[in-house]
Amino acid sequence: MGWKICSPHPHHSSDCVKFVPTPLQGVVMLELDKSEDIRGFFARTCDVEDFSRHGLKANFRQYSISFNHKKGTVRGMHFQIAPQAETKLVRCTRGAIFDVVVDLRPESPTFCQSYGVELTQENHRSLFIPEGIAHGFQTLEDCSEVYYQISPDYSPEHSRGARWNDPRFSIRFPLPISVVSERDLAFPDFKI
Repeated sequence: MGWKICSPHPHHSSDCVKFVPTPLQGVVMLELDKSEDIRGFFARTCDVEDFSRHGLKANFRQYSISFNHKKGTVRGMHFQIAPQAETKLVRCTRGAIFDVVVDLRPESPTFCQSYGVELTQENHRSLFIPEGIAHGFQTLEDCSEVYYQISPDYSPEHSRGARWNDPRFSIRFPLPISVVSERDLAFPDFKI
């Protein structure tokens, strides 16, 4: 069950985004409803007002790309702490990734639970990630690219991480791991 947001577009009868809840509280999958014709398709990927109507904080301030050469590359698990806690909207624009989130909010009913989903250039899905959720991914193809919309601005002094293979999270990546940065390998086990 999900919410569907539609509004007229001057060149199309309607453009829609479907907000689909995931097992982690506040993490939402966005699926496009494409308006297709002989040229291809048009779809809205983000409307801040639609997010707001559903209680999702989405005042994105920065837009970033992560390009990854090798299949099996793992990045994560990254987050920022208050008062610079991040909200993200993540989408795979080239190739394919297994996107993973972990709930690090002690008051949440899904605390320390993880959720993973494939985001690909073909399925056009996005994952909305609220504050207090760590994010990471594994590339499923060579030359995969990930597009981020993030709020607030990056703050190095508030930037944190937890190890992708922390046994507490039980993350199961689909491929053998080929590349992990030294920084990501050095993250400690998560502590409350």
